[in-house]
Amino acid sequence: MATGLDGIERAGRFITFEGGEGAGKSTQIKRLAARLREKGLVVVLTREPGGTTLAESVRAFILSGAAEPLGPEAEMVLFAAARADHVDRVIGPALARGEWVLCDRFIDSTRAYQGGDGVDPDLLNGLEALAIDGVRPDLTLMLDLPVEIGLARAARRRDDGDAPDRFERETVERHERRRQVFLSIATANPDRCVVIDANRSEEEVAEAVWQVVLKRFADRLG
Repeated sequence: MATGLDGIERAGRFITFEGGEGAGKSTQIKRLAARLREKGLVVVLTREPGGTTLAESVRAFILSGAAEPLGPEAEMVLFAAARADHVDRVIGPALARGEWVLCDRFIDSTRAYQGGDGVDPDLLNGLEALAIDGVRPDLTLMLDLPVEIGLARAARRRDDGDAPDRFERETVERHERRRQVFLSIATANPDRCVVIDANRSEEEVAEAVWQVVLKRFADRLG
């Protein structure tokens, strides 16, 4: 069993999806959930920031751009508060019940976005530890593709007339820096992270994701 809140044994599995704008996380997380449910598993789909009423309010505030003038440190504090509520109310209890939790973004996005914007690593590490309370992913799928392609995809998926959100409207250079942080995290954490080439068709990416999950959790899915 994997370790959950405060070192307590947990029966479920925790998979996170990470990557830049337009990488296809939302699409792929739904496809994986469907395949896991076909195996008879109970699956919880969630996202960050979000997942609870409080965290969704924080999400709306951040993505609107209202928090941007406060700087990356303040944004990170907001993310940490939302994450703590999310872990306490949704992720931790689901894992304890033996459910599989699939989350669109988690700790690595904070490292890529706020960490990539220069937040002090000690502050980042301290807030992360407080927020997750020992709950770490069993597997992180890093969906990777060239920044320009991802931003073009993000633009196409917006409804006509919708403005880009707080992060989508940033420079290509800034997004490229975050992409490199994601790849560095994957390199440094090979036991947890797997990079998936997302510059392929939706079906090809979904199959690549499924093969990784099958291999990683062969004892549960075989």
